[in-house]
Amino acid sequence: MKSATEKLPRLYQQVAEKLVTLIKSEKYTVGMRLPAERDLAAMFNVSRPTIREAVIALELENFVEVRMGSGVYIIENNEGKSRFSDKDVGPFELTEARALFEGEAAALAATMITDEELAELAETLDEMACENNNDADTHEAADKRFHMIIARATNNSAISTVIEELWDERESSILTKRMYKTVRDSGVKPSVDEHREVYEALKAHDAKSARALMRAHLMRVIDSILQATEVEAVEAARKQVLKSRERYSKTLNLI
Repeated sequence: MKSATEKLPRLYQQVAEKLVTLIKSEKYTVGMRLPAERDLAAMFNVSRPTIREAVIALELENFVEVRMGSGVYIIENNEGKSRFSDKDVGPFELTEARALFEGEAAALAATMITDEELAELAETLDEMACENNNDADTHEAADKRFHMIIARATNNSAISTVIEELWDERESSILTKRMYKTVRDSGVKPSVDEHREVYEALKAHDAKSARALMRAHLMRVIDSILQATEVEAVEAARKQVLKSRERYSKTLNLI
């Protein structure tokens, strides 16, 4: 029996483990295509984003191969393989948390941000605009600086610490890094225009707009991950993805 303080595996990890069990029982054998994402979601009673995280976790452990436009195929029956890190937060949960925390941080920062901090934000915007066609790592460093300047502008060390920890989770999670790489490889980069809109709201000290724009920006990040990691490139699958997005779009309505 698990103790009260012992954490259960994350939902996508539970699904991944169940799929491993099916693979090892030879219900799914090497070379076989896994059921469609929507069917797996129904089978395990979870969202499609959770299935997507589970599949990419399996891919990282060399159980499956994702073939874009075709599906997910079993490539190996891995006896004795290491399992999925309990510390790995999936990108959908992580980005949703960022939308909530950073949205409120932007609203608070709008009421007290200084001219010096606004100048720092403007510099990061120039860096992002300049680096849009260059090194992705350098661009993402400017992106992180932008968000952390806003967090610090709240003058609340607890808020800035939480937001920095969420960024650290993003950078340390193998699963999240893999999915963000997929987004980058698809040609999607952090939107300078969206960041500029947040900056203008902060400059105007408009807390309501700063909150809404920050949340909208991060919810579009979720949308980008959903699009870039979609393995069934057919219209029916896209309609199912829209249903998955509904669960995350509710975050935009939270005040």
